[in-house]
Amino acid sequence: MVLDEKDRILIAALRKNARESLVGLARSVGLSRSATQERMRRLEREGIIKAYTVELASAHDPAVRAMIAVTFEPGFRCKQVVPRLAGIPEVVACHSLTGSIDLMVNVACDSNATLNRIRDVVASVTGVATATTHIVLATEWERE
Repeated sequence: MVLDEKDRILIAALRKNARESLVGLARSVGLSRSATQERMRRLEREGIIKAYTVELASAHDPAVRAMIAVTFEPGFRCKQVVPRLAGIPEVVACHSLTGSIDLMVNVACDSNATLNRIRDVVASVTGVATATTHIVLATEWERE
């Protein structure tokens, strides 16, 4: 699906405030309320808009965020390792990569002790050769 200028304006407005009223969104895009609503439905139907999210205030952010760079033992692939990581609630994302790192595991948790426990669990998964932890000091900006 090719996005036109109105689609891009609508998506930018939703990124800024996913709770914006339909009338406010229509005003931003320069379309009627019904045309904006139909455009949103089409974007949802086509999978361009997958979800509407909540951004928590910093007081509710996890105390610790980290990325664990994982390499696999020879012969292992994501399909064998990732399902074992999906059951860890603090693992918020897994990204398959090219290059020397096979998988980047994003973690959000309440303490360094919890991060250490999670890192040990990740490192003990069958097929994981190395698990190198990188603690996030600050998120300078983020776009979903």
